[in-house]
Amino acid sequence: MSRISYLSGLLSSVFARDEQQSKLDENRSFSELCDALLSQSGEMSGNRLARGLLSRFSTAEESEKLEFFQMLAERFDINAEHAVRAAQRYSSDKNDKNLAILMDSVEPKRQELFRRLNRVPGATNQLVQMRACLLGMVKKYPELKSIDVDFQRLFRAWFNQGFLVLREIDWHTPANVLEKIIAYEAVHEISNWRELRSRLEPVDRRCFAFFHPAMLDEPLIFVEVALTKESPNGIQQVLEHERAPISEEEATMAVFYSISNCQRGLAGVSFGNFLIKQVAKELSSQVPSLVTFRTLSPVPGFMRWVNQTMESANAEGDLGEQFEQVQAGLHIANRVSQLDELEISDHESEQLQLTVAHFLVNEKRGDNLPMDPVARFHLGNGASLDMVIPGADASKKGLAQSSSAMVSYLYNLDKVEDNHEAYANNQTVIHSSSVGGLLERNRRHRKRA
Repeated sequence: MSRISYLSGLLSSVFARDEQQSKLDENRSFSELCDALLSQSGEMSGNRLARGLLSRFSTAEESEKLEFFQMLAERFDINAEHAVRAAQRYSSDKNDKNLAILMDSVEPKRQELFRRLNRVPGATNQLVQMRACLLGMVKKYPELKSIDVDFQRLFRAWFNQGFLVLREIDWHTPANVLEKIIAYEAVHEISNWRELRSRLEPVDRRCFAFFHPAMLDEPLIFVEVALTKESPNGIQQVLEHERAPISEEEATMAVFYSISNCQRGLAGVSFGNFLIKQVAKELSSQVPSLVTFRTLSPVPGFMRWVNQTMESANAEGDLGEQFEQVQAGLHIANRVSQLDELEISDHESEQLQLTVAHFLVNEKRGDNLPMDPVARFHLGNGASLDMVIPGADASKKGLAQSSSAMVSYLYNLDKVEDNHEAYANNQTVIHSSSVGGLLERNRRHRKRA
């Protein structure tokens, strides 16, 4: 037998034995696999156990996955008494040894388990999907929230800005990635490949996405951009298939019209603030004629607030003094939201515009931040509320969630840092003079009343 044949046979037997052992590992209980992985010091055997545990989880029934999470919450939590003693020792003698003991005592063992699972190729994406599964359970089983704290801590480190890769998506991007753009689009649905092509191929359209080196074919978040000469008055103007594209040289404005988070398992890990600023920088380099960066954004929280306000008014018999001018807008919004096709007069548009402006600037949550999630996102990034555009989204979704209204947030790159600080420190909603004029009209009406 030749040396090459002998070596080939030896390697084949090793890999076959490893594959057989992996199949045996998959049949072991979650508890056995977790204990074995945490006690294993060898890299190869540890990776084999990690693959077995991940494979076991991916094929498990929902009830088995729940049992797995419950085991992690109970058996692999911190020992609170041990942590207290470690803190007391470090308080008495602040040396490196006591600090190491304290740090180890306050970290749940499941964090180390997740780190060991993440050593094998493809594990990062599997762990993101594992957290997505967990998020589907925590509402019914709140005791599992402690596991999510660990996931968030790890993912915020693993997916920080230093690891993110910005890639432009165009019509020549591999089909498997384009399919995911269609599937993950969360703002304006892409029904088919023709619609996708109309958003990617024209010279005045762009799409950018963040990727992670451990998930190269899985976009984390993407933004779609229209290059224009002026502010669009509605989303249909942007999405129109038969429109005439403009050249790069004619474009003076970049309109971010859709931002979609792709991975439910990465909820709470912020990418959007980095994405907008990095894309604006990239576009400035590609298209020097651009001078304005703005959004055309939905107002998904508007009709929820309208319905809750009107229900409260019906129960209490009074909307209150501050709603005297916006009261007409509430009824208009309620009517328009139930239409199959948009039908609204100029007077109704003005009332709706005022009411949306009031909602975005004045209506706050318990933490004094705006009620609308899209507003919180853009204002937190340093944008300003620039325009309220009634009738801008006549789709069924646009009518139902915002009574057809959309908003444009302005990204003045020279002011985003100051705007962000004002919002973060004082919850100030920076807005334009046109939005201020709408709010002043409401104040004058209240004074006359």
